[in-house]
Amino acid sequence: MTVMTTPRHPVHTLLSRVTGDAKHAPSAHSTLDVLWVLYDRVLRITPETTEAPDRDRFLLSKGHGPAAYYAVLAAKGFIPEEWLDDLGSWDSPLGHHPDRVLLPGVEVGTGSLGHGLGLAVGTALGLRAQGFLDTRTFVLLGDAELDEGSNHEAIAYAAAIRLPITAIVIDNRSATHGWPGGWSGAPTWISEDGEVAAMSDRTRAGLSVGIPARFPNWSVSVVNGRDHDEIEKALRPVAGRPSLVVAEV
Repeated sequence: MTVMTTPRHPVHTLLSRVTGDAKHAPSAHSTLDVLWVLYDRVLRITPETTEAPDRDRFLLSKGHGPAAYYAVLAAKGFIPEEWLDDLGSWDSPLGHHPDRVLLPGVEVGTGSLGHGLGLAVGTALGLRAQGFLDTRTFVLLGDAELDEGSNHEAIAYAAAIRLPITAIVIDNRSATHGWPGGWSGAPTWISEDGEVAAMSDRTRAGLSVGIPARFPNWSVSVVNGRDHDEIEKALRPVAGRPSLVVAEV
């Protein structure tokens, strides 16, 4: 098990260079581990391939708290590290929301909650239509974003056409409108080969509440959002259906 627990990790040091209220510190710290695993172990994109047609796509729907995203982009060489010292100033390319025009590697400008999943569904659909069948699309959301109704149209459509998309929901129990977070203790139900494993009664009960209940007909994994090995395993491709990863922090 690999868990990021110490500020000595380089990306923690880079994140600490971002200061001020614009940092949205709780949002940044809740997403940092997932973002690091994506860029360090999963995504097929580098600073040299930001325009490659067959690159993997990552969309930060949780775009109102992008400090961790900026730190990871700096750690991986997409942007200069010194940019982190000046987030949000009038001439800084690092805005309070990420800007695809100003930042290499950023696929879409986000910040209005509830838009990212629909944009990701459109991205994945377009890639499939162009024949990029090995290109994966990932989107990172906060749990409270699921209170936005537009997400559920995207969820239903992705399931209906079995779209190859991975949605990662950071579950820090911040949803407020009657949808409990988490999974009621039910175990992950993805087998080693990426197939849906047989579900126990306990697992079926867990699917009826919380975040997984909002994603019918999606493949579902629930992981410790600080455990890098768990996150990486859950982000492996799942054939024939969209995939949800709930990262509990």
